[in-house]
Amino acid sequence: MSSLDIEQLSQRDKRALVFHLLYTAEALEYQTPLVAILAGYQHGFDCNIPDDSLMVKTAEAIITQRDELDKIYQPLLSNWRFDRLGVATRLILRFATWELLYSDVQSIIVINEAIELAKCFAEKDAYKFVNGILDEVAKKLGRTPPMTQSLPSDTPIDVD
Repeated sequence: MSSLDIEQLSQRDKRALVFHLLYTAEALEYQTPLVAILAGYQHGFDCNIPDDSLMVKTAEAIITQRDELDKIYQPLLSNWRFDRLGVATRLILRFATWELLYSDVQSIIVINEAIELAKCFAEKDAYKFVNGILDEVAKKLGRTPPMTQSLPSDTPIDVD
């Protein structure tokens, strides 16, 4: 088996890796340091994920700020209790909220990528819920792009 080259991953795959790091940290109840989780991934999957990579820094920031991030989208859960959210859905909302706050990635791309993560890892129709909540988060944070803004032609857009 050859070693996985992290630098050759697509942005979507890098987001999925961040999601997996977040999911593992959550499953271990945040009692295991991220560097230990990372070492397990590197050994188990024969890959080299530098401790100082953007993926690791992003996961660390989201883990550190998880309570603050949850407070941003929790009021938007109208008819849902926070504790009823599936783990994957909650982590995707956290991750996307962090991106909307701290990255300069266009909000439409952040939301689309969160939808794709939800389709892969969350409950059956969670992607619709994620879309609606993140649209409101983007509005709340003043990150809603003008309707006339166009995306680069190679940007994946969810049309469901």
